[in-house]
Amino acid sequence: MTNSALRTPGQVAAKLASHGIPDADAEVVTAAMAAATMVEPGERVLAIGSQGLHDALTARGAEVVTDGPASAVIVGITFDFDYDCMHRAMSAINAGARFIATNLDPTYPAADGFLPGNGALVAAVGPAAGIKDTLAGKPFAPIAALTRALIGDHGIMVGDRPDTDGDFAAEMGYDFGLVFSGVTKVADMPVTPTPIITGADLLALVRSSLGA
Repeated sequence: MTNSALRTPGQVAAKLASHGIPDADAEVVTAAMAAATMVEPGERVLAIGSQGLHDALTARGAEVVTDGPASAVIVGITFDFDYDCMHRAMSAINAGARFIATNLDPTYPAADGFLPGNGALVAAVGPAAGIKDTLAGKPFAPIAALTRALIGDHGIMVGDRPDTDGDFAAEMGYDFGLVFSGVTKVADMPVTPTPIITGADLLALVRSSLGA
């Protein structure tokens, strides 16, 4: 299981270091970190997600709970999602909590094929709570603002999904680089938004961008 949404920033930095990209700690931005910016310090937040989400909310100063009334419900990817999670989230939302998703990816690629993504969990909670409008992380403004503050106004967003990664590039004002090692394949082209560069994987894309 390699979905970065399941990792803390430190774990993401360690993974990058194992691939020869050291000292990335200060430049790691996760969907959980972005979701945490969408609540205020002191707010009671019902969090369904990985340790990274809980850590981000704690760092924000939110009161993290797993049941009962809350100002907001945040759903992030977790392998522990079950009927009880859906019921607790539904109850809090019905009582007035805002509904926030770290991201809306319906699937993500793993070594043995595709697995359900956070969008699938969100799609379970939303109808149960009787709502359609969901505040979300990538590709929307909160994570764009957080990323821009850390990295700057210019760059290239590399990903495998035009509907989230490509739209995130547009939100950021960045160029979009598309890799075919995940959800989108060469046979799916053309896509919108149009990438300025493509590659079989990240290494191929980097080599192509450098003219190597």
